[in-house]
Amino acid sequence: MLALALAACGGVHGTPGSSGVRDPYFPKAGNGGYDVTHYALDLDYDPDDRHLSGTAEITARAGKDLSAFDLDLKGMDVERVSVEGKRARWSRNGQELVVRPHDDLDEGETFRITVRYSGTPQTITDPDGSEEGWLPTDAGALALGEPTGSMAWFPGNHHPSDKASYDVSVTVPEGLEVVSNGELAERSTREGRTTFHWRTAEPMASHVTALAIGDYDIARSTVTTTEDEDEDEGEGELPVYTAVTPSQSGPGRKALARLPEIMEWAEVNFGPYPFSSTGAIVSDTEDAGYALETQNRPVFPGAPSTELLVHELAHQWFGNSVTPKSWRDMWLNEGFATYAEWLWEEDNGGDSAQETFDALYDHGEDDLEELWDFPPAKPTSAAHISDSPVYERGAMVLHKIRRTVGDDTFYDIVQGWADEHRHGNADTADFTAYVEKMAPDEDFTTLWKDWLYGDGRPEHP
Repeated sequence: MLALALAACGGVHGTPGSSGVRDPYFPKAGNGGYDVTHYALDLDYDPDDRHLSGTAEITARAGKDLSAFDLDLKGMDVERVSVEGKRARWSRNGQELVVRPHDDLDEGETFRITVRYSGTPQTITDPDGSEEGWLPTDAGALALGEPTGSMAWFPGNHHPSDKASYDVSVTVPEGLEVVSNGELAERSTREGRTTFHWRTAEPMASHVTALAIGDYDIARSTVTTTEDEDEDEGEGELPVYTAVTPSQSGPGRKALARLPEIMEWAEVNFGPYPFSSTGAIVSDTEDAGYALETQNRPVFPGAPSTELLVHELAHQWFGNSVTPKSWRDMWLNEGFATYAEWLWEEDNGGDSAQETFDALYDHGEDDLEELWDFPPAKPTSAAHISDSPVYERGAMVLHKIRRTVGDDTFYDIVQGWADEHRHGNADTADFTAYVEKMAPDEDFTTLWKDWLYGDGRPEHP
């Protein structure tokens, strides 16, 4: 009778969502108990004092009855938090912003979180020593997020497994440009300050968000792409938006002139482009020490080589549209993008993929010992998820699959994989199961054991 009385009074109480999703390499990344569907960020940045103020409106769906939940936010001063319009209690614990809503949230309920915050965003040093997060530049800032840097400039559920759509509005002093993901929906200037509103309709993981503030030369154009909406074949015009810093104007524009050609080649190999626009951001060489496959328009530190442009554009299919479930599956991003470089060379008068494979295998015993430090699917720690075994040996796994099944089935696998998991998440087990489904007459046991999961240098005839 007591249980019935409690139920009649509606006394169902939730429990806190977990801090972190227990990623094998970044256990505090992301949060449990809810799924974000949309971020609406309204930001104001002053480059002179490097001060950012913002309001983040986050729409999410409760995955369980919730009495509290966490958001990832590194640094910044939180001024106010509300849930469904009611002021919420909150506390800070390292990178965790712990939110206790006024009312418990029911499983399946869609709710809206509003966080007002300000301060000087931090630059975050990764386990491998590279810098991400908020990178101040001479004219503004560059925000990069892989693997955890986006928590430096907006609160959220910062793990690849939780993708969402975005609206990002940024106000800066007049004369500066703001470039982000998706499409520029609106630009307006008032009283010496300009607001840029960028919209990303397709699901995006927070680690491939980007924000570039500064003096950029902007160019708009279109490329012809394959349309597959509702599986109707045809051609469409895809918007291209590129931003190049003045110091890189000449070489940057020359490098990006090959973007239409690469996009056409990539669609032939990987299937229809998964997003509604493309482009690139070319920053100064000192702004970041690496290129990054940010969604819609990758970021390059200076003018990219053709091979690097191929690599980062291939990530739009593999990494951005098909996103790993955890950071352990990083090779599904980097192995595919590296193999795209091999295929480009093969198709454009360079070494064949087999020649590239053989050169790596033959010289990897001495000159490239790090290639065999660990298998692609089992990096030894967070500091090594971007090491050579993830990239080059990941590409070698794909080439071994190609040699096993033949070109026709291999390209069916590549394009089918990109289509089946379009705008979703997948892991290594999903991939191996898909390969085996597509080539049921082949035995991949030794290939997976030796090349994907095995330690050391595999035997190769």
